[in-house]
Amino acid sequence: MEIPLSRRPVSRRTALGIAAGVPLSAALAACGSSGPTKGGAGGSGASYWYLSGQPQEGIRTGALEAFNKAHPKSAIKGTTFQNDAYKTKIKTAIGAGKAPTLIWGWGGGTLRSYVEAGQVEDLTPWFDQNPEVKKRLIPTSFGAATVKGKIYAMPCETVQPIVLYYNKDVFEKVGVKPPQSWDDIMALVPKFNAKGIAPFSLGGQSRWTNMMWLEFLFDRIGGPEVFQAVFDGEKNAWSDPAAIKALTMVQDLVRAKGFIKGFSSITADSNADQALLYTGKAAMMLHGSWSYGIQKHDGGDFVSGGGLGFMNFPAVEGGKGDPSNTLGNPGQYLSISSKASAKEKKIAKEYFAKGVLQDAEVKAWIDNGSVPLKLGTEKLLAASKDADFLQFTYDVATKAKVFSQSWDQALSPTAAETLLDNIVKLFQLSISPKQFAANLNEVIGK
Repeated sequence: MEIPLSRRPVSRRTALGIAAGVPLSAALAACGSSGPTKGGAGGSGASYWYLSGQPQEGIRTGALEAFNKAHPKSAIKGTTFQNDAYKTKIKTAIGAGKAPTLIWGWGGGTLRSYVEAGQVEDLTPWFDQNPEVKKRLIPTSFGAATVKGKIYAMPCETVQPIVLYYNKDVFEKVGVKPPQSWDDIMALVPKFNAKGIAPFSLGGQSRWTNMMWLEFLFDRIGGPEVFQAVFDGEKNAWSDPAAIKALTMVQDLVRAKGFIKGFSSITADSNADQALLYTGKAAMMLHGSWSYGIQKHDGGDFVSGGGLGFMNFPAVEGGKGDPSNTLGNPGQYLSISSKASAKEKKIAKEYFAKGVLQDAEVKAWIDNGSVPLKLGTEKLLAASKDADFLQFTYDVATKAKVFSQSWDQALSPTAAETLLDNIVKLFQLSISPKQFAANLNEVIGK
């Protein structure tokens, strides 16, 4: 078995992520809402902010409520926020020294910035004292939780590669087959448009949804080394010929009307992009594996009736990247605020040991169509009604030669914000590929 990424310092780690062979078992005030997870009668003061949106919100809330019921004197108060608003809200709170006890996140560059600012607790001693907690989780999930050889976050929830979804009924109606190459994608675009169907749904207002296209094109054209050079701080790394080609190709797709009209005003938080797929208004969509559960929850019998197809992103002719490569979120992460009281920190660690990925939560994630980060779940995955998708997710994550972390999580917050802003301009065709590269080169290493 490969050496777990938890043994490698994140500040020097490869951004290439997980290799194959490891078993996987903004308006702010209006977006936050306190849920039913109230603090205990003893007034512990421990708090937890996490993302809203069903069905994931329900699973997170259920796990927290189960812990609070079993540990009333250590109860934790939960508050939910929409994705984009949360990213701003948590950054502001941490900077002001008013973070919640438990900080939910994606690890990587953002976590590293918290560590460098002394805002999160070093959990290495606790994991050393509680080896059974670490042993029950997928080893590679600790990579994005580790900074300079020390662990600063508890991996939780699920592994989430990015998936190319498609509507089987729409494909049958138009008389075409799923794309096996980039040329196939470009050839499908006019065929769907001729039938009044958008080739691709896209929640472009959320920015990170656009990013997934660049991530795959960079990888398929130049291999994961192209973004690795950015992560490593190499001067002018964004101007790599493979990068310029990828940037050009995505603008070619925009000009060819590959995306739903008005994509720049559609948000991912509203799940409107996913509704376009399951209602047949769009033929395909590039999105995270978590989208399966949302489509299952919101799409009527679309998923249960076999209307949803899924695949890894196809190859680019002549590209250097391995077609098995994937990207996304190797996990989600919980850190403890360094500003929390000793009592609050104790409660948070108790939640790590007795609240995270307990049996009921594991079952809920699987029932939702997700692969939990807990080891030893293979039989549960196989027995699920969603076994085909779960096995697909399992295979993508375990057989990928490289599993890269999403760019906006791997990079520092400063570089990530510049990246997302310029991606919007790129998709709106208001800047050229070379201008995009020049703007991003200015924030390399920042």
